[in-house]
Amino acid sequence: MAVRRTRPPQPLAPHGIPGHLVEFVEALRGHGISVGPSETVDAGLVMSTLGLADRKVLREGIACAVLRRPDHRETYDALFDLYFPAALGAKTVLTDEDVDDGDPQGLPPEDIEALRGALVDMLSDNEELANLDQRLAAMIAQIVEAYGRYNSSRGPSYSSYQALKAMSLDDLEGRLLAGLLAPYGEEPTPTQEQIAKALAAQRIAQLRTMVEAETKRRTAEQLGRDHVQMYGVPQLAENVEFLRASGEQLRQMRRVVQPLARTLATRLAARRRRSRAGEIDLRKTLRKSMSTGGVPIDVVLKKPHPARPELVVLCDVSGSVAGFSHFTLLLVHALRQQFSRVRVFAFIDTTDEVTQLFGPESDLAVAVQRITREAEVYTRDGHSDYGHAFTSFLDKYPNVLSPRSSLLVLGDGRNNYRNPETDLLTHMVNASRHAHWLNPEPRHLWGSGDSAVPRYEDVITMHECRSAKQLASVIDALLPV
Repeated sequence: MAVRRTRPPQPLAPHGIPGHLVEFVEALRGHGISVGPSETVDAGLVMSTLGLADRKVLREGIACAVLRRPDHRETYDALFDLYFPAALGAKTVLTDEDVDDGDPQGLPPEDIEALRGALVDMLSDNEELANLDQRLAAMIAQIVEAYGRYNSSRGPSYSSYQALKAMSLDDLEGRLLAGLLAPYGEEPTPTQEQIAKALAAQRIAQLRTMVEAETKRRTAEQLGRDHVQMYGVPQLAENVEFLRASGEQLRQMRRVVQPLARTLATRLAARRRRSRAGEIDLRKTLRKSMSTGGVPIDVVLKKPHPARPELVVLCDVSGSVAGFSHFTLLLVHALRQQFSRVRVFAFIDTTDEVTQLFGPESDLAVAVQRITREAEVYTRDGHSDYGHAFTSFLDKYPNVLSPRSSLLVLGDGRNNYRNPETDLLTHMVNASRHAHWLNPEPRHLWGSGDSAVPRYEDVITMHECRSAKQLASVIDALLPV
């Protein structure tokens, strides 16, 4: 029997279990999950109590100790799989009949058909992938080893794309669907067909996840955990850059709006409580000290008069920054109680008011989709034109801005080489009590290409807001006290 020769795996915990746990915690912190010393100690107690025998139990126990938010679970699971892998090596021993020593790719091409057939049988006969035994895990390891292996500049590595391509998941899903529909005869009902399609899609998605996890595990053994952490661990939703986010990532970001809003509202309430005491009124304090021989025993404080300002939001909803603008609008809507009034104006090349779409009972996800369909946000060629947007805003709504207003402009400032109308923006800034511009582009790109940001920066304070976390930090600093 011939055994495939591979580089011996590196020690999983070279610094012992305590040191390994510390490295795991540092990896969590590196990806934005806040884990303090007390949580680390709790995780150590969990490990000493539960032991290392049951990996699923250990995963849940450490998660209870270190996680504070459920939306951090995906990132945690990916890092847990790296630091507490399910196995070492290839999991399988290939015989002489299964492997050709001269072929680095492993199994002959015809064997993939047998693997596909076995996968269809296994997936059709089990209700949940979580209940499958080690046969499926061993089969996936065999597929990754045989069809996902390639030689990189840093040595042997593994590609989930290659392994999934060899498995031909579309064909596999079709065969699985046929197997699920077979018990219903030649004419299944629409409901039965819909359920079978959903179940087939779910199991193929789970299969894809398992292949990707196995690929990351093998790659981490060969190239190190740091390499996989850089490219293979999903970012937290609040750290994903708006301009690079996929549709699914934007949907995940929308789910963090309410937690962010609650955090910001709590901070604002604390600041307001502290500000109620007011500043020392020096003149009245000195006058009152005359009755005590000039000793200021009783301090007189000024009575603060906090007022909630009006908020005017002017946002670019063109395709390049639509995700950023929509997310910011959702966050502002969640904080609307912190302002006496909120008015929202959207534009691509022409400005129109969309405040009515963001009522207290409105569906926010639907509201942001209705903007481009129902509002008059473009009247020219549909490309961003900040200058014309400012012109139409002042023409249609000349009295919106006042000394009680806080102006918030959302956009990347890319004006397609058109007139930026900085004089109009200057007028808008001067008419407002406060004015700020939130820009989702990296600062080093401001002024490149058709960006008019340098000219706008001379007029209005501009803030870089590339992610939800950065956006929350900026809005926290700008909220009224």
